[in-house]
Amino acid sequence: MSDKEVRRAIVIDKVIQGVCTIAEAAEALSLSERQVKRLKAGVIKEGFGFLAHGNRGRKPAHAISDELREQVLAIIRQPVFCEANDSHLTELLAEHYNIFLSVSSIRRIRRSAGISSPRKHRRPKSHRRRKRREQEGMLIQMDGSPHAWLGEDKPYISLIGAIDDATGKIVGAIFRPTEDLNGYFEVLRQIITNYGIPIAVYTDRHSIFVSPNADKLTIEDQLEGKKANLTQLGRALSELGIEHIKARSAQAKGRVERLWETLQDRLRIEMALAGIQTIEQANEFLQKFILKHNAMFEVEPANPNSAYRPAPSEESLREILCVKEKRKLKGGVLSFQGQLYKLDGLPAYFPDTTVLVHVHPDGKLRASYPKQKIVYDLIAVSEPVRTKPQPKEKAGPPPTPRRPAPDHPWRKGFRIPNTGSNYTPDRTKTEVLG
Repeated sequence: MSDKEVRRAIVIDKVIQGVCTIAEAAEALSLSERQVKRLKAGVIKEGFGFLAHGNRGRKPAHAISDELREQVLAIIRQPVFCEANDSHLTELLAEHYNIFLSVSSIRRIRRSAGISSPRKHRRPKSHRRRKRREQEGMLIQMDGSPHAWLGEDKPYISLIGAIDDATGKIVGAIFRPTEDLNGYFEVLRQIITNYGIPIAVYTDRHSIFVSPNADKLTIEDQLEGKKANLTQLGRALSELGIEHIKARSAQAKGRVERLWETLQDRLRIEMALAGIQTIEQANEFLQKFILKHNAMFEVEPANPNSAYRPAPSEESLREILCVKEKRKLKGGVLSFQGQLYKLDGLPAYFPDTTVLVHVHPDGKLRASYPKQKIVYDLIAVSEPVRTKPQPKEKAGPPPTPRRPAPDHPWRKGFRIPNTGSNYTPDRTKTEVLG
């Protein structure tokens, strides 16, 4: 019996012996008189064992069975599940094995078997958290994360993604072999196609976003009013009217950085469970995972109205999200990457000028004149690109050098004139040419 039950037994025994009254026993045990009478009657009938709790020594009805505990431990010991934290493991057991347990139950089962969570919870640092934007679409954070997404034995690939600052949901993502321009073009296309044009984009200072020669403007650029040299992505953002904010530290864009921490902990495990082996399979799986992730982690914005602007036409968006390079157009023909091209449908009277060659992610080439909105297809010309002409070799023997005639003035001697200096030569110096 516990100390509480022993104390009750002593007081009830005194009541039975008539040493104290029911009222005095109720006050001493902090019980009602009715409860004291019930305890007295029970002790008289069944003895002092009546004071012990009826469930003592019995297993609770809602307790986890030994069979279920062993099944959970067998699953947890698998290499894939060993890397999942307690919360994620609870979700995986419910999704793949129809085992519905609480996070605390999973934690107790793991700790009882000596298996700790792979996530180390450190004491949170005191810092000033930046307030979320009020409306969805006001700010999009973009970044790339190179990681062993397909497994530790596979090469690193990069996940390029974007997260909305107001809601915390993923608005675009794609796997690429490396963090490249075409990957960011595809993420922008997903955002604009599915939601619209955002107000601002927040990125780091990768060379894809910021040119190393941003401040090195030519006189022509200054006369045109340019303030900085833009990268291809910066030029696309400018054409779309999107403000480009450049962070100076990883902490400044902390929401997308925390997104990578979550995805590296969850997405990699779920792709391993699905047997993902290639980038193509990973991108197909990624779209389904994003829907589940957003349903779980998305928050309501302070203002329910969307700040996204209407998206342009698919054709206009395609001509913006591409690489554009200047080329000289002469006689209706331009040279690009060692090949001559002509513009399909170009008027015959079109003057020689500078055009923009559009290089699309799929490799298709098109061209546009900056002062017109017309885009022309490029048709390859069979004639090879002209190279610098080489000097022609003259036939026959090399020419004989000409020599002065015997009576040529150069063959005659001459005296060094007296300059009037103090130096007097001891003999006449004569130089004969020939």
